[in-house]
Amino acid sequence: MAAIVETQGLTKKYGNLIALNELNLSIEEGSVFGFIGPNGAGKTTTMRILTTLLRPTAGKAWVAGHSVTDDPRSVRRAIGYMPDFFGVYEDMRVWEYLDFFAACYEIPAHTRAGMVDDLLALVDLQHKKEAYVESLSRGMKQRLCLARTLTHDPQILILDEPASGLDPRARIEMRELLRELKNMGKTIFFSSHILSEVADICTTIGIIEAGRLIAYGDMEEMKRQLRAHRLIEIRVLGDVTPLQEFLLTQPEVHRTASAPEVDLPAGTVRVDFGGDDKALSAMLASLVGQGLPVISFSERTGDLEDVFLQVTKGIVN
Repeated sequence: MAAIVETQGLTKKYGNLIALNELNLSIEEGSVFGFIGPNGAGKTTTMRILTTLLRPTAGKAWVAGHSVTDDPRSVRRAIGYMPDFFGVYEDMRVWEYLDFFAACYEIPAHTRAGMVDDLLALVDLQHKKEAYVESLSRGMKQRLCLARTLTHDPQILILDEPASGLDPRARIEMRELLRELKNMGKTIFFSSHILSEVADICTTIGIIEAGRLIAYGDMEEMKRQLRAHRLIEIRVLGDVTPLQEFLLTQPEVHRTASAPEVDLPAGTVRVDFGGDDKALSAMLASLVGQGLPVISFSERTGDLEDVFLQVTKGIVN
């Protein structure tokens, strides 16, 4: 598929400070890209360049085929941008707020009323249509701001920390809304330092640290590559000692652990396994053949925190 966002050697310097160091990205149309890293890593700088709010010191960037430096007006038409800190006109009613921004994008007056109703339905704010913006909760304001980014039906959404400052319920609502936008075919580029938020909905990730992109690609594939061995959890009836003794005779088993060494339910053993699927299947067959009372046998997938800790190991700010 064609790249809808592309950067080549993108760099931003402030005097001797390098905020962004030769960033190279290629994001496919229709994907959900999670841009993760600690505060100050360069996420917001990247987004401000892509949204034409900041000029790069060096390098190039294109959004929907348009250069961010040579054709900023076309870039702005193609994107919906939600910054980490956004302003709202609090003395407006909710519908007026969306109508105002639709007018700014030259949406014809006769179509704006229906469009505002559709957007409010999408972000579940129909019941607040006549309310003043100042009366909304932070989570509702976040959803309203996201609706604002959609008024001109952009190809790509660029969202800087969309779940920042939200309570758990509001975060769930925001995550579901992003899933809905993904299903609608929107390309979504969003940043976060809340790793679980990214893991739930993104198709690809980029990890940035001290202005440098240190990992980039399909999230599941990255987790597989960065995990030296597979973690297998096996649960049996009764004492786990016979299970552990047998496992340690297997050539692909590097280590076993059970409670209280690690946080595991009773009767469960975690296995550090170095073999492929065929070897794993053979080991399961051997367990059953030995008459061990196996209740469950499953592979534990690494999470995004595992990936982040692995790739940032040794990075110096």
